[in-house]
Amino acid sequence: MIDFWLAAGLLLLVALSFLLIPVLRNRRAQREEDRTALNVALYQERVAELQTQQEEGVLDAAQMDAGRAEAARELLADTEGAEAPRVSRLGKPLPLLAAILVPVLGLGLYMHYGASDKVELTREFAHAPQSMEEMTKRLERAVAAQPDSAEGVYFLGRTYMAQDRPADAAKMFQRTVELGGRQPELLGQWAQALYFANDKKWSEQIQALTDEALKADPNEVTSLGLLGIAAFEGERYQQAIDYWNRLLAQLPPEDRSREALQGGIARATEKLLASGGKVAEAPAAKASALLKVSVDLAAELKAKVQPGDSVFIFARALSGPPAPLAVKRMTVADLPVTVELGDADAMMPQLKLSNFPEVQLVARISRAGKPTAGEWIGRSQPLASSTTAPQSLTIDSPDQ
Repeated sequence: MIDFWLAAGLLLLVALSFLLIPVLRNRRAQREEDRTALNVALYQERVAELQTQQEEGVLDAAQMDAGRAEAARELLADTEGAEAPRVSRLGKPLPLLAAILVPVLGLGLYMHYGASDKVELTREFAHAPQSMEEMTKRLERAVAAQPDSAEGVYFLGRTYMAQDRPADAAKMFQRTVELGGRQPELLGQWAQALYFANDKKWSEQIQALTDEALKADPNEVTSLGLLGIAAFEGERYQQAIDYWNRLLAQLPPEDRSREALQGGIARATEKLLASGGKVAEAPAAKASALLKVSVDLAAELKAKVQPGDSVFIFARALSGPPAPLAVKRMTVADLPVTVELGDADAMMPQLKLSNFPEVQLVARISRAGKPTAGEWIGRSQPLASSTTAPQSLTIDSPDQ
């Protein structure tokens, strides 16, 4: 903060100079006025002395005129170059008072409306924290300084969960949902924090949050894991196995939590068998969708496009979100081209081709490079996302 206050002090000195320089100039002008008045008094005294000498007969009229002219020349020489007196309507006390009040008011206003706390936080975050407690304090100050930052509130909630403070974490996740919207992953983490804050007791609120999260994203990992834990604690071992198997399918092979999750499935299986139950076979995994499509440009449009114009080839759900489910980007120079659109090309994990029964293939030419708007477009008829037969698509219509 030292460099900040030094900069503020320099700006304050500049501001004070506009107030104090006129005062100093007025003092110099006053000294010049005093010197001029003294010269005039000396001139008048000299003229009076000459008149006395004339009355006494010491000087005649010619000598009197010559002495008066000499005194006038001396007065003119002494006052030549003196500035005209300046008239100040503010007076001296007001600028001096302003010079005192400006820094006081400036400091007060900055401490009330300024962002010194944010400046200090920025400097702190430039250095790595030495402990989890230090990181928590930094995040708490950051949230206090920027209470409407969804990212800051979210990371503070995650930190509270890491410190086994689920009640505090639940408040932060609730606030994050209010700021960032009811996103599935946020709802799942809010439900998880509430579950542990309530001593692992299920509630209608937790059920509602997990239901909403899985409705928006059937593969939301936190909700699947939480439902598996709740089912295991409630001795509903088959449900725990099902939830954890669904979660296991979403984790990458190198994920460290896979081993613990597999151990949980094994324990649930043992308890289910020990209670006389039978493990139900897991449903067959849904095959990944993969659409093969060949895209070409209508002959009458070839003279109207440029080789570098962008071509977006994507599939979108007939009933569902407007966002593309899978997309590839090419250029006009690449046409004709054959591409494959599958679950691996999904823009978001919850928006996979295999999650939607019917889709439409679209190819769009956009000079501006925007997938949502362009000049020319081609669309296919609705088709099942499980289609394996190659598809053909021609860009032949104005994009409206």
